Amino acid sequence: MNDLSNYRRSYEKSQLLEATVPDFPIELFTMWFQEAEKAGISGEVNAMTISSIGLDGYPKSRIVLLKSFSEEGFTFFTNYNSEKGKAIAANPNVCLSFFWPEVERQVIIKGRAEKVDESVSTAYFDSRPEGSRLGAIISPQSEVIPSREFLDGKLTEDLPLQRPEHWGGYLVKPVEIEFWQGRANRLHDRMRYKLTIDGTWQRDRLAP
Repeated sequence: MNDLSNYRRSYEKSQLLEATVPDFPIELFTMWFQEAEKAGISGEVNAMTISSIGLDGYPKSRIVLLKSFSEEGFTFFTNYNSEKGKAIAANPNVCLSFFWPEVERQVIIKGRAEKVDESVSTAYFDSRPEGSRLGAIISPQSEVIPSREFLDGKLTEDLPLQRPEHWGGYLVKPVEIEFWQGRANRLHDRMRYKLTIDGTWQRDRLAP
């Protein structure tokens, strides 16, 4: 047995108080994202975990990259025919989460995913490096393939660099956003914004 019980640290870098947080969650997310960028996050600051309910009934989480965000929601791109895409088609309720250990913060977002307009997907696809476009074109994402050579062989084919119809973006429209700030003695700060029926955000503090 690998005993990890001694893996622990004290979180003491910041705090999250009602007196200083904005009324709208996107304002706080923007502030935290910018501070994470300035902190020199190891890896990609826009890397996020997306969790969906698969067709087999099991939840599944994987890392994707956030490509834009606004008051409307959070956008990422993928293959619509992938396991992830099929799961979202069947159940658009998803969860996004960010973990920025350098600033001792997490953000957890519940929302509904919907496809972005095709023009948005095409514009982003055309902005990608040639290799990334080729990868999206040749990969039957999530399908069983015979070997690595199967993919490498397709790279040698003369293919038009046009966005496949099955590849594009999703906008996750949030209904709940929780901000987690590590604090000492495991008494972490948790602030939750919840979208109400009238379209306003209700803010509550949660016990750690």
